[in-house]
Amino acid sequence: MSSRAAAKPHALGIAPPIKEELLRRLARIRGQVEGLQRMVQDERYCPDILQQFAAVHRALRAAESELLKNHLERCATRAIAQGGQTAQQVRNEIVELFYRYLR
Repeated sequence: MSSRAAAKPHALGIAPPIKEELLRRLARIRGQVEGLQRMVQDERYCPDILQQFAAVHRALRAAESELLKNHLERCATRAIAQGGQTAQQVRNEIVELFYRYLR
């Protein structure tokens, strides 16, 4: 568990299968971004480049969604079930996450 996760008493970290999938997705996204860089260097047609930007955005959003799902299923659910101040803190955190990342 990372030091940041350790700082939150309700943090369980990323489930191993989710972590593996996220790393796979991020490697693919890195390849897409490198492809974008080549397209710009080669002065490809702007709409083609923009289409690839959109594909990278979609891929990042999908990865982001998986990580949020992991947080809700592992950390947040457990903390809310325990009740008390931690539950309230996690509910507030969830609202902030939705506001910040899912608009």
